[in-house]
Formats: sequence, C-alpha cells, structure tokens
Amino acid sequence: MIEKMKKVHIVTSVSGKEEMLNGLRDIGVVHIAERKAAERTVTDRFQNLSRTEMTLKEYADPKQKKGSAEILKGKAFEEMYEKVREAIEEKANLTQEIGAANMEIDRISAWGDFSPEELSSLKEHGFDFHFYRIGEKEFANALQDENIRLIRLGEMDKQKAIAVIGTLPPEIQATEFAPPEKSLAALRKEVEDAGAKIAECDKVLKDNSVYDESFKAEMIRAQNSVNFSEAEETLEGDTDFVWISGYIPEDDSEKIRQMASAKGCAFAIEDVAEDDETVPTKVRYSKISGLIKPVFDILGILPGYREQDISLWFFLFFTLFFAMIIGDGAYGVLILIATVVIHMKQKKLTNITFLLYVLSIGTIIWGAVTGTWFGLESAMETPLRYLVIPRFASYPQYFGYEAQYAYDGVMKFSFTIGAIQMALGALLSIRKKLPQKDLSWVADLGWMVAIIAMYFLSLNLVIGENIPMMPVFVAVGIAFLLVVLFGGMSPDKTFGQGLKSGLADAFTVFLNTISCFGNVMSYIRLFAVGMAGVAISQSFNSMAGQMSGPLLVAAVLIVVVGHGLNIIMCFLSVVVHGVRLNVLEFSGQAGLEWTGIAYEPFKKIGEE
Repeated sequence: MIEKMKKVHIVTSVSGKEEMLNGLRDIGVVHIAERKAAERTVTDRFQNLSRTEMTLKEYADPKQKKGSAEILKGKAFEEMYEKVREAIEEKANLTQEIGAANMEIDRISAWGDFSPEELSSLKEHGFDFHFYRIGEKEFANALQDENIRLIRLGEMDKQKAIAVIGTLPPEIQATEFAPPEKSLAALRKEVEDAGAKIAECDKVLKDNSVYDESFKAEMIRAQNSVNFSEAEETLEGDTDFVWISGYIPEDDSEKIRQMASAKGCAFAIEDVAEDDETVPTKVRYSKISGLIKPVFDILGILPGYREQDISLWFFLFFTLFFAMIIGDGAYGVLILIATVVIHMKQKKLTNITFLLYVLSIGTIIWGAVTGTWFGLESAMETPLRYLVIPRFASYPQYFGYEAQYAYDGVMKFSFTIGAIQMALGALLSIRKKLPQKDLSWVADLGWMVAIIAMYFLSLNLVIGENIPMMPVFVAVGIAFLLVVLFGGMSPDKTFGQGLKSGLADAFTVFLNTISCFGNVMSYIRLFAVGMAGVAISQSFNSMAGQMSGPLLVAAVLIVVVGHGLNIIMCFLSVVVHGVRLNVLEFSGQAGLEWTGIAYEPFKKIGEE
C-alpha cells in the first residue's frame, strides 16, 4: 500500500540550525522537497573519492580476499589517499608525455637521428638551415636558382629531401620540416624513463588497491556530508530564524514531535494539498508484493502518490508472463540452479534471489505443463509426459491431437489472461473512485464490458470459436455509451459539465475502443514468443543431431551456444513483452501513469 504523507515545517533559531539538521538526520523520516545543490567542495570530495576508488579497482588482485586489509581512518586514510591521487595524476601526465614523444618520434624518424644541438651551433655560426620535402620539378627549379644554397638529402615518401641555408622563395612549392628540440635517441630515452616511472606508479596503485573497504567507508562519510550540505543549502530564513519544509509518513509524526522537543524547534504538520505534485511515494510492501520491488527498481518506475499500489498483481502476472515467455522447463531448472549458487554465495535470502526462485519454479511448472524440455520431442517418451496438459502441449501428437488444437489452447489461454488482467485494472480503478464519489467509475465499468466483448471477438476472429456476434456488438455499443457519458465526470465538476466533457471526447473514445481490441489481441505475444523460443530450441537440436563422429564436439558446441543465445533472447523478450503488458496495458486500464517521486528521507547512510 502507498503510505499517507503529511507536510511538515520545522523552524529554529539561526544559531540552532546545525542542531536541528542533525536531529532531522538522526530520525531519518523527512523527505526534503526541492533540495538544493550541496557546496562545491563537498561534492568534489565525493566525486574524487569515487573516481579514485574506481581506478584502484583496475589494479586489485582478483585473488585478494575482500576486506582483508585494515580499515584506514582519519590521517592514515588521508595519507594513503593523497599518495594514490599523486600516483594517478603522475601516471596520467607521464602517459601524455609518452604519447607526445611517440608522436614526435613518428614525425621525425624518417629524417634519421640527428642532433638538434649541432643545428643550433651551425645557426650560431651563420648557417641557418631549413629542411624541406620537394617534388622533382620544384627540385630542378631550385637547383637552377643561383640564390638558393641547398644540400640534397635522401628521398622521403617518393619526394626529395633537401637542407637549405635560409628559406625557399614562395614560388617554389615545398613542405617544410620543423627540426625537433630533441633527438630521436633523447626522445626514446624519455619514453623509456617515463615507462619506468609509470611502473612505479602502478606499484603504488596496486599496493593500495587492498583498501577498497576504506574507500567505501570514506565515500559513505562523504555522501553523508553531501546530503547534510544539500539540506543546509535548502534552508530558508532571515536574520533570526531558519526553517525547512518536507514530507513525512503520517505514522512518523511522533518522531518529529520528539525531535522538536529535544532540539528546541517549532514545527507544524498539515495535510498535503490536493494540487501538490511534489509529494513523494512510499510503498509499504508485503512479503509477497515486495518480491517485485527489484523489478521496479531496475525499470525505474514508481506509482504516483495519488495512484494505486498494484505491486501484488504486478508480481503475480509478471511471474506468469515470465514462465510463458521463457517457456522451457529445462531453462527453468538452469535458472533455479544459478539461483541456488547465488544464494549460497551470498549466504542470505534477498528479494532478488527469492524472486528468481519463484520465477524459475514458475517456468519449470509451465515447461512441465507444455512438455517443453530443451525443445526435445524425445522428452515425451519419458515419465515427463504425464505432467503435460494436452490442450497446452508442445507435442500434442503424443496425446492424439493435431498441432492446431494445442495452438488454439495456448492462444485462448493468452487472451483469457489478457482479458482478466485488463478487466482487473478497470475494477481497481472503480474501487479507487467509488470512495471519492467520482462518477467516472461508470466509464471504467463500461471499459470492463468492452474488454469482455473484445475478448469474445478475439476468440471468434483468431481461434474461430462459434460465438454469436450480435450480443458482442451490443455490449461494445453499451460500453461506448457508458464511457462517452461518464468519462468526463470528476468530483470537481457538475453532472452537466462532466457530460459535456465526455461528449466532446466521443471520437477519442471511439478510437480507444478500437485500441481496446488491439490491447486484448496484444496478449497473443505470450503464445507467439513462447512458440518462437521452442522453435529456436528445436532448430539448434536438429542442427546438432545431424552431426556425428569427429563433429560431435561441434554438435555439443552448437547445443550449448544455441540454447545459451535462446535463453538470452527469452530474457530480452520478458523485458520487451512481459513488462510491457504490465506497465502499459494493465497499468493504463488501472489508471496508473507511474509518476511517483521516490521517498528519500534525509538520514545518515551507513555508519560514520
């Protein structure tokens, strides 16, 4: 359920602002609205720590046991941190120097190793040499010019190289070469020396990469400093008082009272305004509905404060969709084994591992019901066939049925699930609106009628079931009228205003009615994607089955790689199709737009 929130305002004297902020941070229940940016120095500290920690990870020994080094604090950490930052900076500078030196080596290597010092000495004695690459024709013209004194050098890139005392006149086309400040030998020595210094920097970084836990602890402290600075910058006030506003769960009001009493602050708690769009959402999950939270976090979705919590229904339907899309019981077994390994490695049952247990078991059950085990038809020659429901069977011939019989069964099941889910969405919307005396619930009732009618229409058009169409069309007409007449109603409108608004949207309702049929039809993707996965499995099995003898290794490779790719594609299909049906079709029918602002109270993170 979505917890009820209250608006809170806390006031104290200017001298007591830090004590007030510390008190708010200690109780950790106030979500500060429109928090301002922290001071630059504080954010820079956190960002620098983060970048340094990420760099050190590249030097960590994977065999090194995490947390084996002592946790450095205070001066000891700062000394280590400064040493690491100096090594990182020095390595970056040395890398740039090596890059510049190598570019210069590439530029001058064709001219050979010569001494810039000797050129400087010659220039001091009146011989100002300039070097050029010049074409055959231009070279001939230069030789004929009595004012040009040149020395012919070797060829470069099919052009002649010359050294000229002075410069060539502009009418002679040539490419001048700027002599380097350092010789080839000096540049190569510079690269070598820089490489040795980089090795020393790498050693410093590797030696200090063991302090990953120290960095994590320091980053927590830095993050807490950032949060405190943000709250401090958000404070408003005058010469005598400062104050801050935010939101708290209604159940936590007593904590504010106790904090204010202890810190000598004044406070006010009030209901949030109806037009307040910045109220955060705090969802209180049950043990079951909480399993879907990792999916919400990955997708970055959250119901708005005034929307409904459908996490339980989302979880139930997502589990079914996952099982149908993955579709293969053997894949479910592999996911289950991987989950057990993760569970053993973590040594605790998290929401993610619990969710994976449920999803894998659901997939195994669906695979058993359809008789799909790595797409092998031979699985039906084992006791596994007794677990199959013939109407859903991937190999219905083993039960005396045609393939179309099973196809129709799974398609009908998909449409049925879709109709149930969408009708449930409309029912949830009705349940929300009835206490609010919002007459638009009648329009949601109309959508329920439309969904059921479109369900029967889908069965008739796709599966060919003999369903009388006249009652279906009458139901669609009644649903259309209900939506048009009551779709514009709301508590803040008179009946006449709502009726006028609904009639104005009649054409949009007509289009949405057609869209409703498409939404019900879209659940056929559960059948189509599942069948595609089976077909891919069968194809790889067939390719491998044609190989024998020396090609047996290749056959095994094809099976492993093929099924691995199929599992990956199935997981992508879950995201594309399974999530979509919940987030769009179902949520849209329930009136959810996922506009929630996450409840993030001002509090300490970890231990400082």
